[in-house]
Amino acid sequence: MINSQSDLEFLLLRPNLLRNCITIIEPWENVGVNALGEDVRASKNVAYIAQKVADMDSVLLPVWSTGVLDPEIVVPAINSGYAVVVEGGDPSTYDASTWTSPACPREDMFALVEKLLISRSPTSAAAIFICVGHQLAAECHIRLIRRAVKEVLDTASLDRDRSGMALRSLQEVCQRIEAMGKTLEVKKRDGRVVANGWNDEHFAVTRNELKEVGDRVLLPYQSPDGDALGIPWEIIHAHDVTADAHEGVIDTTIQYEHEVSISMFHSDEVNEEAILFANWAYRSIHDAIVPYRHIIAGSSLSWLIQLPDAIEILCSTAEEDGEIVTECSATCINYKNFETKKIRRSFTCQFHPELLSDLRAIGNSEAPSYATLKNDDGVRLFVRLLYAGMQE
Repeated sequence: MINSQSDLEFLLLRPNLLRNCITIIEPWENVGVNALGEDVRASKNVAYIAQKVADMDSVLLPVWSTGVLDPEIVVPAINSGYAVVVEGGDPSTYDASTWTSPACPREDMFALVEKLLISRSPTSAAAIFICVGHQLAAECHIRLIRRAVKEVLDTASLDRDRSGMALRSLQEVCQRIEAMGKTLEVKKRDGRVVANGWNDEHFAVTRNELKEVGDRVLLPYQSPDGDALGIPWEIIHAHDVTADAHEGVIDTTIQYEHEVSISMFHSDEVNEEAILFANWAYRSIHDAIVPYRHIIAGSSLSWLIQLPDAIEILCSTAEEDGEIVTECSATCINYKNFETKKIRRSFTCQFHPELLSDLRAIGNSEAPSYATLKNDDGVRLFVRLLYAGMQE
């Protein structure tokens, strides 16, 4: 457990410890309170599953008590391990007042997650963002895209861009992204408009129509009716292309298993419009960079090369009557290497694959056997995500 800066420095001097572990980041002291009135510290389950299934140790960074320390130092260090898991918690990404821990205000968590999102490389660990981690990732996608658009439009020239075509291409794309971002509405299926444009606090994440607690069956994600919800055709089409071109583990699992049942434990949800928009924006920026990447790489905009190539919504959850409750229950974040064309992935999920159906933390109940873990849909899915990320 990293309890202080000195603990981090101890690990930095012993890189093999980090290299052979997964790192668990806790934004909050627990992910909620279950029906028995117990605080659920789900990071215990992550550590137990990793140890029981793969003989992997874990390093815990409880940022709610320690603060995020320095993301410029922390992220490269933890990226040397097998995986990074960002856990859930009680605060809402759209309400700064809910981040009541003095050590870790909301902006610090945004800074840490943004750094994780743009640090996926051939040598880095895959990240798995769970529950609030899933919501933080969604918010940070929009923040990164807004930052990219602003920096591109504020740039007057690029070194070695003698014809100006590289910058002009990027700026035209960013102007379209800005126009879409400022006007896109987020509308619920009952017709309520909950956000107007990407500067709205509720654009990426908002309160769910219903609180979801307990087992849910994962359903394959279906593209929305753009006419009914007012979603532009081009961002729906861009996602359809992403879904056809990429494989996100969770969608494949749903396809080949008869039924995948997992544990939900949340009140907020990621808006599908925000992820559809982010996918379209990332694809547009990536395509604009491709022919000019050597110019961009030597400029102040070089960090754009580290952005994801695409995001795919993988699944949804519904009530027993079939009414969709959470449209965006999981995503796969794809990073395409400009030169090798290889894809690396990170994952986000609103549900808790590390929790069994009793929603109890390991330690508050009898530790499950290997056979119990093996027969649990969520645990199997979690291990598949770890394995897929480690292989890349």
